[in-house]
Parts: sequence; structure tokens; C-alpha cells
Amino acid sequence: MWLSEYNNITMKHDYKVLDIIPVIGLGTWEMNGRDCINSVVKALDSGYRHIDTAQIYGNEKEVGRAISESGLKREDIFLTTKIATVNLTSARIKQSFSESLERLTTGYVDLLLIHWPTAAMNLEECLSTMFELKENGTVNNVGVSNFDPILFIKSISLGPVITNQVKFTPYHDEFKNMKIAKEHNKIITAYSPLGRGGIAKDIFLERIGSKYGKTASQVSLRWLIQQGNVSVIPKANNEAHQKENLDIFDFELSDEDMSDIRQLSKKHAWQ
Repeated sequence: MWLSEYNNITMKHDYKVLDIIPVIGLGTWEMNGRDCINSVVKALDSGYRHIDTAQIYGNEKEVGRAISESGLKREDIFLTTKIATVNLTSARIKQSFSESLERLTTGYVDLLLIHWPTAAMNLEECLSTMFELKENGTVNNVGVSNFDPILFIKSISLGPVITNQVKFTPYHDEFKNMKIAKEHNKIITAYSPLGRGGIAKDIFLERIGSKYGKTASQVSLRWLIQQGNVSVIPKANNEAHQKENLDIFDFELSDEDMSDIRQLSKKHAWQ
């Protein structure tokens, strides 16, 4: 079983998948203004050490402000941002990323992603530019997001890509990407892992959760990280939900429950 592999490690929210990405983080999509700052500060105060943002979210400035207000050392936080599709040329990656650093008020990010692939982008050029940023110390790790298995494989062949960030819930079939990640010692970062709140009302997952004294949301997050090679970044605005999402390290789903939950996976990530 997955959990037993880490019996000699304190299993908590700051455990890092493959010793790189904290296993649980805070997604900030659709968080803006003072509400975004407050949510990120509360998350960091609750114990989160992984914050995910993007150029198109329009909240990099607020995320940077929250990190500053948290009082934590910058090196204690794993910070991710993403290059928008309109910036997928070498020159625009460099310029827009410099602007992202200014908004985030930091000298580096821990992970830089291509947010979405486009037909017009030159993948080799884009990744080569991002690897240059890694070499100069302003990016610690490079990854991709919303890549199908073919593009994920191609990106891995081009250099040190560590993750593919995709929508991954018990309802979504990302097992081809998952297989690639495991075969190549990479990570799947699961965004919207709670189905934008829909998972919380799932009767089947509630029934499973009742056996462990957990909610449907906690079952979903546990199911994802128990796959191995998975980090999750649920969005949570209020402190109660943030703490609920962290409380997933004191139980282990049975093999039967893991298999049964997988049967819910009917949709592709974009559905």
C-alpha cells in the first residue's frame, strides 16, 4: 500500500512528492483583491507551503502581497506561476515572466509552467527558454499544464520537465498521463481536484468517507495522493475548508475503495 512506503516519513501536508512539490497546495484561480490576500495568508498560517497562481488569474500581485504578509521566509514556500498562451514565444516568455516576478515581489519561482498548449507555439523553443530561466536561477523547476499524453511525452523528451498540471478528480480520466508520470519519475499536479465543489455532495464518496470519519472531499483528495506521484491544489477560500483539505494524512483508503472510486472516472480532463 502507498502509505506504508512512507512510514518512516512524517506524513503531513508539507511532505514533498518526489522531494520536489509539496503534496498539497492552494489553488488561487478566481481569487482576487483583498479576498485573495486573506485566503492565501490564512492558508499559509494553517500550514500550506505550496501556492499556485498564473498570469491569466490576474492575482500574482495579491499572492505576492500575501506571502509578504504571512511573515514566512520565501524559501519555505513553494510558489508556482504559469505562462499565458499569448506569451508563448521566447521573447514574450522572458518579458512576461520578468513582469510576473515583479508582481509577485520575488526573485524566483519554484515552478514555471506552460499554462495551455497551443497549435501556434513552438514547444521546443518555449521549453528551451524556460530551461534558460532555470539555469539563470529565476526558476527552480519547469513544467507543463493541460498537456495530453502525447505532448507530455514530447515535453519530457526535450528536457527536465517535472510535472503536468491537469484537471484530475475521481470523475476524470487522467490515467494515461498518470502512467507516463510514474514511468518517467514525474509528477501529476491535480487542479480542481474537488470538481469546483461538486465532489463534496457526492453520495458515493460520502458513503466511503463515513467508514473513515472523513468527508467526500477528503476521500477525493486522499484517493488522488494515494495514487503516488500526485500533488493536489484544491481551491479553498475559507479557513474551515482549507483545514479540512489538510486533514487527509491520518487514514488510508483500502484497495477496494481505491478501485471502486476509480470506476467514477468517465470524463476526459477538458469535460
